[in-house]
Amino acid sequence: MMTFAESLKKEIARITRKELRDEIAALRKSSQSYRSELAVLKKQSKAMQSQVNKLGRLLSSNASAKLSSKVSSLSADGNVKAKPGRKVVFTADRLKTQRAKLGFTQEQMGKLLEVSALSIWKWESGGAAPRASRVPEILRRLSLGKREALALLAAKAD
Repeated sequence: MMTFAESLKKEIARITRKELRDEIAALRKSSQSYRSELAVLKKQSKAMQSQVNKLGRLLSSNASAKLSSKVSSLSADGNVKAKPGRKVVFTADRLKTQRAKLGFTQEQMGKLLEVSALSIWKWESGGAAPRASRVPEILRRLSLGKREALALLAAKAD
């Protein structure tokens, strides 16, 4: 026969199991939803990593042309005016702006800079950049006024 204490212990254990069953079911449900969310995040992370890798390959193939156009700068003895503490660099926009300011065609600008018109087009479109060794001279000539540039072109034509 069962004593009152044993009956009480069994009843307490039964009620405890019943209450825990509901809480455990809620925990299982929430952990399942967390796992599915984690799976979605892992897929997104893999997709983003593949995009980063693709962009890295694209950048490495185009890096030399774009970096050289941004990093190239004049030496301290260049004639190009710059704001104090800033380096003057070659950019496609600067070339386009100066060519428009002078009213030159790409062919005339090519003659002024001693390169082909195709090189001017490639530089302006960002498809290529001048050699680093030529950048100081190019920037010096880009800083010329219209009269000076026309006189230099006329001297080259003779």
